[in-house]
Amino acid sequence: MQTYDVLIIGGGPAATSAAMTLKNRNKTMAVVANKAETGNLYKAEKITNYPGLPPMSGAEMAELFRRQLIDTGADIIEGRALSAMSMGDTFGVSVGSQFYMARCLIITAGTTREKLYPGEGEFLGRGVSYCATCDGMLYRGKTVAVVGGGEEAAQDADFLEGIGCTVLRFPQNGRYEISGEAKASTLTFNGESHSVDGVFIIKDTVSVTRLVPGLTYEAGGIVVDRRMATAVPGVFAAGDCTGKPLQLAKAVGEGNVAALSACDYLDKK
Repeated sequence: MQTYDVLIIGGGPAATSAAMTLKNRNKTMAVVANKAETGNLYKAEKITNYPGLPPMSGAEMAELFRRQLIDTGADIIEGRALSAMSMGDTFGVSVGSQFYMARCLIITAGTTREKLYPGEGEFLGRGVSYCATCDGMLYRGKTVAVVGGGEEAAQDADFLEGIGCTVLRFPQNGRYEISGEAKASTLTFNGESHSVDGVFIIKDTVSVTRLVPGLTYEAGGIVVDRRMATAVPGVFAAGDCTGKPLQLAKAVGEGNVAALSACDYLDKK
């Protein structure tokens, strides 16, 4: 298994800036990214305050950043980073059912406006999962709920049905509560309770608060210093995930600083 110098979690402006700098410093890298159209930038009507570029739609700018990201030559891993953990001198990152290794991490995962459903965090790993291909076989022949919208949720629901699960499909929007004792056993949607053996929650991103154990947070963002270093050695963060202001120029600048700091960290090791 290849061990990259740097693995970037997120594929937006901060990630692109970091990748461009890492390329110039001859570092090997991979980027875990969803499709460009899933990001908040893509949904913006018009961007009028980015220096050096004329006003353009968020979709146009997001596609421009994605082309630049691809041009860096980074290995693009399409999917959701589910977790990252320190393994001594390296970090292991799970993306779906796959696992990747890197000597340091840069988190540019943006910010999710979605709150955890009641019971989601409590039962994660105890009946709640974010990955059907990872955990689906544990529920073969059982009743599971799939919560989420879009193509990935539909594909995961089809996969679970294909391995013999009875699948209850729910949209991402609604009032949810997950409850149980030792494991999740009930999903309540808009006041109606459903008995289940497991709940698969399919979102575009996993909250940054759940990605790397040991990170510290303040006002909803990852705490970093001026080098964009987090509380975990070898882990840097940039962009909206570090907190307000949620601005494009800030994300790009922080991505550059995070990459320079990651290079310094690697060179000293």
